[in-house]
Amino acid sequence: MKKFLKITGIVLGVILLLLFLAPFVFKGQIKDMVRKTINENVNAQVTFDDISLSLFRNFPDATLGIEQLLVVNNAPFEGDTLASSEEIVLQMSIWELFKSGDEPMQVDALTINDTDLNIKLDSLGNANYDIAIENDAPLADSTQTGSGFQFDVQHYEINNSRVVYLDEGAKMQLIVEDLNHEGTGDFSASTSELSTYSTALVSFAMDGTNYLSQNRIELDADFEMDLENMRFSFLENEAKINQLPLTFDGFVQVNEDNNEIDLSFKTPSSSFKNFLAVIPEEYSKNIEDVQTSGDFVVNGVIQGIVDETHIPRMDINISSENASFKYPDLPKSVEDITISTEIKNETGLAEDTYVNINRLNFRIDQDVFSANGNIRNLTENMLVNLAAKGTINLANLDQAYPLELEQDLNGIVTADVTTSFDMNSVENEQYQNVKSSGTATIRDFSYASPEFPNEIRLATANLNFQPGTVQLENLNATTGETDMALSGTINNLMGYLFTDQNLKGRFQLNSNTFSVNDFMVAETETTSEETEAESTTPQTTETTGEAIKIPSFLDVQLDFTANRVLYDNLVLQNAKGNLGIQDETATLNNVTADIFGGNISLNGTVSTRQSPPTFNMDLNLNSIGITQAFNDMELLQNLAPIARALEGKLTTAIDLRGNLNQDLTPQLQTLAGNALAEILDARVNPEQTPLLSNLDQRLTFVDLNNLDLKDLQTKLTFTNGRVEVQPFEFNIKGINATAGGSHGFDMSMDYNVNLQVPAKYLGSQVGNTLSRLSSQELENTTVTLPVGISGNFQSPSINLNMQQAVNDLSQKIIDSQKENLQEKGRDILGGILGGNRSSKDTTATNQTQRRDTTATNQQNQQEAVKDAARKVLGGILGGQKKKQDTTNNK
Repeated sequence: MKKFLKITGIVLGVILLLLFLAPFVFKGQIKDMVRKTINENVNAQVTFDDISLSLFRNFPDATLGIEQLLVVNNAPFEGDTLASSEEIVLQMSIWELFKSGDEPMQVDALTINDTDLNIKLDSLGNANYDIAIENDAPLADSTQTGSGFQFDVQHYEINNSRVVYLDEGAKMQLIVEDLNHEGTGDFSASTSELSTYSTALVSFAMDGTNYLSQNRIELDADFEMDLENMRFSFLENEAKINQLPLTFDGFVQVNEDNNEIDLSFKTPSSSFKNFLAVIPEEYSKNIEDVQTSGDFVVNGVIQGIVDETHIPRMDINISSENASFKYPDLPKSVEDITISTEIKNETGLAEDTYVNINRLNFRIDQDVFSANGNIRNLTENMLVNLAAKGTINLANLDQAYPLELEQDLNGIVTADVTTSFDMNSVENEQYQNVKSSGTATIRDFSYASPEFPNEIRLATANLNFQPGTVQLENLNATTGETDMALSGTINNLMGYLFTDQNLKGRFQLNSNTFSVNDFMVAETETTSEETEAESTTPQTTETTGEAIKIPSFLDVQLDFTANRVLYDNLVLQNAKGNLGIQDETATLNNVTADIFGGNISLNGTVSTRQSPPTFNMDLNLNSIGITQAFNDMELLQNLAPIARALEGKLTTAIDLRGNLNQDLTPQLQTLAGNALAEILDARVNPEQTPLLSNLDQRLTFVDLNNLDLKDLQTKLTFTNGRVEVQPFEFNIKGINATAGGSHGFDMSMDYNVNLQVPAKYLGSQVGNTLSRLSSQELENTTVTLPVGISGNFQSPSINLNMQQAVNDLSQKIIDSQKENLQEKGRDILGGILGGNRSSKDTTATNQTQRRDTTATNQQNQQEAVKDAARKVLGGILGGQKKKQDTTNNK
């Protein structure tokens, strides 16, 4: 017995050792087989990361895994990814591993995990899945001879996968997401049964219209498979579309040139809960406890062939009579529901499919609504005829149906409208072919949203439907401080509702008070908390909020007038102009308003199409009050900070562009442009700015209260956060000045001012040294005093260039003295030439002596002049400001 157990243990150990070593022994062989199979059968670029082989994963079968498989098309879809898979698992008998390289391996089970399959047909009918290499050998021979895999699948699974089917020619797209499907059957037998279970989210669109959007599909079906004739018949089955149950009967047969379909389906019961089950569960909620009456029945037949020309004929009917439903937690019910709809195709041609909505009626309380219509020629130039009539109290909707809304609906909508159009006319904007008539009215509507500070209340609005257009009349609304009366024309309401067109029209807006702040996105404040170790650092508060966006769906022109416009802290009176909105860009045309005792006009654009938003604006301020304008407008404060000390009138033209913040205020550091300003009349109050106050103290011989700025003109250019001011001239009560330089939006500055100081202002401080200047010379002589201004506007640094002023004053006095000496020399020379010849030698000797003496005196005099100039300028610039002497200026 012990010997038997020992032998048994040795055998089991050898078997386990072989099972452990087998993946390493056969892995290379299988890799080569996979590559060979792919290369012999597929016309595409196929790659995979690795091959795994396990003898324990599905023991006693061997499990082969192909990881990270990627299939990329060749021409005519070169570069397109046909399929990508995380893992493909093949299950087979262990004995298949011991077959020779010339024998095919038989696969018993197949699992496909996390796979994306992209199927595409182009407008020429080419299919990207047509990648199989043609093989002239019969199918039976090809599967029985040569190396490769022979599929004898008993079970297969597709897990967590996605399939996209796009037919460009038919303008059709089918997307199957979260696909989980499994089937069990004997594919080796000519006739057998296949048991399947599938779940998925299905979306379907045709010609730009979404018919299904992530509708949940569940199918539990058994098929009879006739593989010899490729005929698959439904046995026991049940499907669910969302929560609507359906049963199927019939067959699908795959022929060489086409597919043949003969299916019938119906709801297993006639309860009206079937209608609620059609609606996606996230909207219909739990329908188990809903009280219903009446019936709801869906049945249909789909028969015919499917090929390049035909689709199956169909006759699908949806009906309900005198039905009602009430959710247990809601106070109101929906009653008198009647539905009669049919979907038909009697020819097998896709373009002949049509939908008839014969009746659609319902009632909530006393509000009755009804509609009918038909849609034909679905796949080509769709023809639409619709009519709607009735009244809906919006407040009753969420009282009868479980809507999840961010705000309460209210208001009463009354409509009696008919419309008829074809989609080609709508898409090509041939609105004369849109035949509409009737009216619609909304009353007592209100809308509240976190995006708006105040509730928007709509008292009335009338829509008058006409052929080609819709007239908007008598729209009266209020929000916050704003009141609006709006009217106008909507050019393409059907294009906006049924295609992806932007809403187009022209409107007129009248308002007594229009507050821009009422339409600004609400912002929230977040405080950045500091750690205890950094508690000495001041806490910072950041303001965040959703960026204001110009609506992308609007393509409109708005002519407006408003008695009063409020923007931030600004009040504009008698505003009017035109606002155009297109492609997320607002264009202002000929906008004018009264402000700051003058008026403003502007033209330009604001765009939120990119991030950050941008603007480009021409702004004209005419005869505005300087004090109020520079106190209230941050832009002007940054362009000319010193102007806050002025009182008077200003006219300026500003051309500027740059980026905007999320709240559409300018980012100052990005501004670029220029400005031309003219001061019409202004008085200066130096105490209003530290710069002028310091200048007034340093320049004791002038009084800045006497600064004359009338008709002063200056030009500014600005870019990269800095303002360049071109040199301009002004006068301070007899002192001419020239100023120019630059400053930054950070209030740093670098300016130069040249003052032409009259010599007469020096007065008695000149002394005897300068007394040789005549009164006329004293009257006309000026001294250039350069003043450098740096630092910033709150803490300025003022540099008086005394040395240059001394040199200038000294040179002018010396030049004057030279002229006087030259005059005296000419007088002496004239006397000599006219006197006695006998005194010639004596006179020559005296002249030589006098020249030497004069040169010495001139040198001494120049030094005295410079010294006196220093003392005089130092005195007048450093002394106390004198009271104005009006007698010297007469």
